[in-house]
Amino acid sequence: MSALTTMMPPVQQAAVDGVDIAYYEVGPRGRGVPIIFCHGFPELAFSWRHQLKACEAAGRWAIAPDQRGYGLSSKPHVVGAYDIDHLTGDMAGLLDHLGVEKAIFCGHDWGGIVVWQMPLIHPDRVAGVIGLNTPFMPRAPADPIAIMKARFGPDMYIVWFQTPDEPEAVLGADTTKTMAFFMRKPAALAAAVQPSASGSTFAFKDLLRSWDGVTGGDPLLTPDELAVFADAFKAGSFFGPVSWYRNFTRNWERAATLPTRLDDLPCLMITAELDAVLPPSAAEHMPGVIGDLETHMIAGSGHWTQQEKPDEVNQLILGWLDRRFPT
Repeated sequence: MSALTTMMPPVQQAAVDGVDIAYYEVGPRGRGVPIIFCHGFPELAFSWRHQLKACEAAGRWAIAPDQRGYGLSSKPHVVGAYDIDHLTGDMAGLLDHLGVEKAIFCGHDWGGIVVWQMPLIHPDRVAGVIGLNTPFMPRAPADPIAIMKARFGPDMYIVWFQTPDEPEAVLGADTTKTMAFFMRKPAALAAAVQPSASGSTFAFKDLLRSWDGVTGGDPLLTPDELAVFADAFKAGSFFGPVSWYRNFTRNWERAATLPTRLDDLPCLMITAELDAVLPPSAAEHMPGVIGDLETHMIAGSGHWTQQEKPDEVNQLILGWLDRRFPT
């Protein structure tokens, strides 16, 4: 039996904004303000399995969706279908489906971008925000793809993702190897900060192609857990997930008309000490742009914080919820 079946509640579907969003729900529906867990790349709602279990045990209503392009949700084959208006619109539509006015949004990695943009684009639908690793980021002074190319080189993964077709082919050639490569403990990404043969840093395509499948960090997942991710991306491809990144420039242009700070909104920021992609230093500016902010750092954790250190993450999230949103 799949770990998706044994470790997650039954999947449900919501018709939202022209797509179907798969979601997993625990706790007493209608009791208190729900928390929506938004995953990152290359992940799934399954990434939040430990948090859903903890919320259920605490009597908290919680929902984790497979976001568009991922898992059991719809996968439009148009790049523009993955811009920030669609991604945040899906979450607002999910609230409509649930009959909820507002929710607390918790996001990791790319899901963190979504949840920090929610109160800017849909302010009436957000009761609070929890950022895991991903900070609230001010709008870049120029096109972020141009900035990343100049700073990290042409093979930096986000710059490379702008290339049509090739990223999907490389990542999808062996999804078990791809997911095992990404889903490792902190040492796994240590090599990413070193320049590749092309001079680029975070050149994941080169690192993945040369990886022997063994060295460079301990596995994060059990074989059964790894199979959930590998099977999902084998069935669904990487086009949708990579296309989130292909909208960086479009989203940057869109942000020109959005607010630049958050006030009167409870926010929690959790960083991870050993995250090479989103280090704690990336969040140091946040007290200057968020009026109601609590921050914590989880020692010894790399990028996959909610799976690497679930007990610590759960304690921080549930403690903050109890203080700010008592049931």
